[in-house]
Amino acid sequence: MDYRPLGQPHYGGIVERIIGTAMQMIHDELPGTTFSNPDQRGEYASEKMAALTLRELERWLTLAVGTYHGSVHNGLLQPPAARWAEAITRTGVPTVITRATAFLVDFLPIIRRTLTRTGFVIDHIHYYADALKPWIARRDRLPAFLIRRDPRDISRIWVLEPEGQHYLEIPYRTLSHPAVTLWEQRQALAKLRQQGREQVDESALFRMIGQMREIVTTAQKATRKARRDADRRQHLKATATPVKTTPPPGADMDGQQADNQPPAKPFDQIEEW
Repeated sequence: MDYRPLGQPHYGGIVERIIGTAMQMIHDELPGTTFSNPDQRGEYASEKMAALTLRELERWLTLAVGTYHGSVHNGLLQPPAARWAEAITRTGVPTVITRATAFLVDFLPIIRRTLTRTGFVIDHIHYYADALKPWIARRDRLPAFLIRRDPRDISRIWVLEPEGQHYLEIPYRTLSHPAVTLWEQRQALAKLRQQGREQVDESALFRMIGQMREIVTTAQKATRKARRDADRRQHLKATATPVKTTPPPGADMDGQQADNQPPAKPFDQIEEW
């Protein structure tokens, strides 16, 4: 990996070309693309056509990257994975990521907060751990802390220590709260604002999140039940039409002829075989 200096765009060609390839795959294959510019998008309703969740998009992108590395590259005239294999036989395997969490934290969004007597407060949610006590004792002399938070799970944050060497993982102060996403927090906050709540406390926020989740769960159950009921009715439609059978030979005799037939009698003897 080489440093890409500012103001020298010729260094960015390789990165930008790879990004362009990935974006072209998204434009060509995924519904809901926003395209590169409004003119190219035209009348296409991107939001209406979108179908994938973020997690599904991550899985798709992983598969797309694997496909790219296994396909013949126009410039290399061989798959990138094959070129990689050739390179590591000559130079050895480069340094790989061994601490996945630390690697993830380096890419998470940054928040800056001052430390209070009860820990950190971010978006009406308190975070605390006993490991903060030494810093709380001298918080008046400490600047705002650099904090990272994963929008997909805001039940914990990572706080960079004052010396700037390591991150410390800090959970909710109230550990009984469920893990939630930043989207859920913002939706709950908006709902509380709509109800006229100017002062929002943490308890009200999580109660609203619980109510929102209950609504979704109920709707999912109703939807599943509706699908099952519809499927059952579909089965009824398929079996409701009576099956037409072909009458056996001689069954077309007139009623009088049928009435003259003697009644069936039980067998007196049954021949044993």
